[in-house]
Amino acid sequence: MRYIIILSLLTFFGCGNNTENESKKEVPFGIVIHGGAGTILKKNMTPEMEEAYRTKLTEAIQVGHSILKNGGTSAEAVEKTIHVMENSPLFNAGKGAVLTAEATVALDASFMDGATQNAGAIAGVQHIKNPISAAIAVMNHSPHVMLSGKGAEQFAVTQGLDTVPMQYFITERRRKALEKLQSKTAFHSPEEQSFLKNSRYGTVGCVALDKNGNIAAGTSTGGMTNKKWGRIGDAPIIGAGTYANNNSCGVSATGWGEFFIRSVVAYDIAAQVEYKKTPIKEAAKNTLDKVAALGGDGGVIVLDKNGNVAMEFNTAGMYRAHMNKQGELDVKIYKN
Repeated sequence: MRYIIILSLLTFFGCGNNTENESKKEVPFGIVIHGGAGTILKKNMTPEMEEAYRTKLTEAIQVGHSILKNGGTSAEAVEKTIHVMENSPLFNAGKGAVLTAEATVALDASFMDGATQNAGAIAGVQHIKNPISAAIAVMNHSPHVMLSGKGAEQFAVTQGLDTVPMQYFITERRRKALEKLQSKTAFHSPEEQSFLKNSRYGTVGCVALDKNGNIAAGTSTGGMTNKKWGRIGDAPIIGAGTYANNNSCGVSATGWGEFFIRSVVAYDIAAQVEYKKTPIKEAAKNTLDKVAALGGDGGVIVLDKNGNVAMEFNTAGMYRAHMNKQGELDVKIYKN
């Protein structure tokens, strides 16, 4: 009898421990980034430039992965990862932003929290060093979702965010690209048409899943070279360039913004995942097919609640990288 009682107690506590262990089972956290899509061909890339992009993509994603590995939030991982790309002249965001028709910058960014569906965005700013941080501040410290222009910059100052002279963002590379585009009054050759088309592309983005199962997504861009009249693309628009929902996935997009807005790209992907249970790679391809049917192109990164990743695009290339829970790194630029 005494033996039976002891055995029963051991069984009881053993089951309790198993239940506790199950409850502490970690989500397969991960992170995925992009640095823009477009006509990115190996034949047009010097070995030095290719290495520079791969190095910076690796640096950026490792920053976010380290945060997640140490128990940090997906929001922090997205913000700090995008900072690395915003602070680099290689990408069309922050320091490397393309120039408007007036040879100025107009920066856009957005962020969304998958646990609450709360979101923030800023558009058309010229002095905020890290636009993604301003978007997050709009979400956390204002009653609004999107702020633009001078109002957004005034808000950023009240939040203690870093501001810089506009000259900080203007690089010689972007100045020459603008001059080249503005010097062409007629676009007859395939090369000229290609240059015009690809002046639309850029953008950086990140989607992260933390150990608590929360997804966050963010996107930051300088927009389109030679843009006029206060043009705004999909990057700061929730549901078009950025979306996150713990019930489905997180998405950050890059491409021809006008078509991504019309196709509500980020939400269209998430809706397929949530309501139709479509795998994220299939959902991403479905949506990009819709974009192509309208005449646009670009790419997306997607990360779902189970840690699955999609990096899909219908252009020649997309700067992209992924790291999973095990720390396995995948950095790619070209289609193949």
